[in-house]
Amino acid sequence: MSLARNLAGLAGAVLAIAAFAAPAQAETPPPDVSTKIIDGREVDSAPWAARLFANGQENCSATIIAPEWVLTAQHCVAGGGSLSFNIGNVDQTQGEQVNAKPGGVQIHDSADLALVNIDRAVQTEYAPLGSVGDVQVGQTVQTYGWGATCTDQPEIQCQSRILKVADVNVTDIACSDYRGGTAVCATRGDGIPAGGDSGGPMFSGNVQVGVASTSDRQNNTAYTNITEYRDWIQSVAGV
Repeated sequence: MSLARNLAGLAGAVLAIAAFAAPAQAETPPPDVSTKIIDGREVDSAPWAARLFANGQENCSATIIAPEWVLTAQHCVAGGGSLSFNIGNVDQTQGEQVNAKPGGVQIHDSADLALVNIDRAVQTEYAPLGSVGDVQVGQTVQTYGWGATCTDQPEIQCQSRILKVADVNVTDIACSDYRGGTAVCATRGDGIPAGGDSGGPMFSGNVQVGVASTSDRQNNTAYTNITEYRDWIQSVAGV
């Protein structure tokens, strides 16, 4: 997803896209970019949703995929420090609060993916993971996150309290994520991910097929294609 920034934008890193280069501080948008929500719509229910906090600050989005495992982007956890999650509620201030276990962060060696082992089991509806073939060029798929709803101010100042979803249109299923891993690239439908949506899921139908890696906050986004990394996820988290 050749965008201009990482989607991780909060605790010091922003989720921009245009090339999902290294997580960067929020940049001043060009003067021709108007304020937007970045559109999409609010979600009523998402029991698999997890809001990631780094050192107590809202940072990224994520999903819980097994009782003690959360899936997110590598660049969301690269800064170290303490990690915690609010799980199972569309309101990021609510949900079950859990912490990462010491040494519990597992990073893929070449893709923008991380698995975080949490300190206790959470009983909820876990995100079902897709397999190869579950996402195709030409599909309209859904992207979820608590990220920025504006482009005219620092993204940390306009994070959505309620989880949002946007439709995007798949243009490639073998492009590159921030780290050079295989990604699903898509163009804006009724919205586009922005800072804070990093690590959040892309769903095709009822299964998760991607993890937010980069976005230009205008038209293009790239999600690490987790259908290509199912063996790694299964070897670490058992699902």
